[in-house]
Amino acid sequence: MAAYDPILTEIIRSALNSAADEMNSTLIRSAYTPVIYEMKDCAVGLLDENHKTLGQSAGLPIFLGNLEIVTEYTQSLYGRDVWQPNDVWILNDSYIAGTHLHDMTVYGPVFVDGELVGFSTCRAHWLDVGGKDAGSTTDSVDIFQEGLRVGALKVVEGGNLVEDVTDLLTRNSRFSYPARGDLFAMIACVKTGQDRLAAIIRKFGVDAVKRARDEIFAQTARLEQETIREIPDGEYYAEGCIDDDGLGSDPIWVKVKVIVDGETITFDLRDSSDAARGPVNCGASQAISAARVAYKLLISPDKPVDGGAFSTLKVLVRDGSILGAQPPSPCEWYFSSLGLLIDLTVKAFETVLPDRVAGASAGDSMVIGIGGNDPRNDGVPFLLYEPTVGGWGAWDGGDGQDGLINNVNGSLKDMAVEIIETKYPVHMIHYRFREDSGGAGRWRGGNGVERQYLVEVDGAWLSLWFERSITPAWGLAGGLSATPPEVWLNEGQPDARMMLKINALPIKRGDIITTRTGGGGGYGLPTARTREAIESDVREGQLSLHAAKEVYGYTP
Repeated sequence: MAAYDPILTEIIRSALNSAADEMNSTLIRSAYTPVIYEMKDCAVGLLDENHKTLGQSAGLPIFLGNLEIVTEYTQSLYGRDVWQPNDVWILNDSYIAGTHLHDMTVYGPVFVDGELVGFSTCRAHWLDVGGKDAGSTTDSVDIFQEGLRVGALKVVEGGNLVEDVTDLLTRNSRFSYPARGDLFAMIACVKTGQDRLAAIIRKFGVDAVKRARDEIFAQTARLEQETIREIPDGEYYAEGCIDDDGLGSDPIWVKVKVIVDGETITFDLRDSSDAARGPVNCGASQAISAARVAYKLLISPDKPVDGGAFSTLKVLVRDGSILGAQPPSPCEWYFSSLGLLIDLTVKAFETVLPDRVAGASAGDSMVIGIGGNDPRNDGVPFLLYEPTVGGWGAWDGGDGQDGLINNVNGSLKDMAVEIIETKYPVHMIHYRFREDSGGAGRWRGGNGVERQYLVEVDGAWLSLWFERSITPAWGLAGGLSATPPEVWLNEGQPDARMMLKINALPIKRGDIITTRTGGGGGYGLPTARTREAIESDVREGQLSLHAAKEVYGYTP
């Protein structure tokens, strides 16, 4: 075998990651719905012939090392010979991919000179997949109410579109034309990945690419093992709860035990609550993915994910729990418990990794949906569906970030005001930081935001999924907890109503919806915060003078 060439290895590493970036750009620029081209609710990846990650662009961290699940599943179902040149497949089954049915995964094999050399994959959120309610339902009690459940289906065969499968997919969406456009954008993304990976292999040779891959994987594994060895062996615990399952249940517990033994880490999640009646469950593959996000926050977070990552990580999930959903458990809001799982893992290491941990974040995607028929567009149905940013936790050395998307969503964006007001009959009255919402501390937790929507159409409806009011973002090392979220309909009016979760509530022209997201937890004692930092926060509107006096003991 030829000697290891470090320069060529880095060239190939960069080429693979650049190919993934190009795939991502293809998807975003070709998509039909704002949830993909504006919010970027998507992820892409290139895999080798063994389903290991070669390159992955910026995207949702919650899909870390998760895209290979669908190619492995398809191969286990039909055998390795099922892969044929120029084929493209699609799958969204929650119990396989782990997420909700809205997340369609499109993927295909890559061949060079008749040899299977890898896979091109992407996942993106479709606006509607035919559930009982338009968009996302918040009160489903089984998977069948949430939409069309698709196993491994071939949507392109030998380079030709499979029209009956395409018709099935788009016919079952209330927004069939955009769904068709998003499907074609995902196929184009996969085709881009197939072409680019094949080009890289043809340029450098299959043997050179495999040698580089093996060295890249080995480097990542070594770095992770070295970092884990620095953590004292032992068992570390944390637990917390999400508010409810959307149907008014008792709080639902996520319990994390992390076992460090030499170079290995085991996440034991088996003591978490049983599967809920409402849609807060997830497939085991997604719980594993969330554990990987938590792992990466603490172990070599500056290194990209590849097939050498997580070789020292083991995740234990109990079938039938909220993190190991079995049919027909509903999975629409699968991520609420996962954001909590990530924060809890960090909390578990508070005493042994004080230089790496941070206070908890707002933790949830905090989604608002407004739908109806748009009179500006001949009564065509519309659906505004977006997450909302919140505060992140402070750490030993810095304040938490204000107004950032939660940690499961990574590069996902909230919707720009200009897009909202252009595409939907909704006016944004204001969008600003939520003063005093971050937990106080030597280092302040990040603030959440306040957004106020004015409905400009009759016959509309409102759906909400806001979380973490019972377990708001906690502080560390004496830092205080953050303010939890709240949502008001017509705040201050006789018909005012405060709520966090609601499904398809009728609303009318002139109604005002005010959303306030939670902040991040503080770090260190509030009395240790400098006078200069307090005065800066007051000037910038992040901290009220009242809170400065009452919480920090500030005197003007």
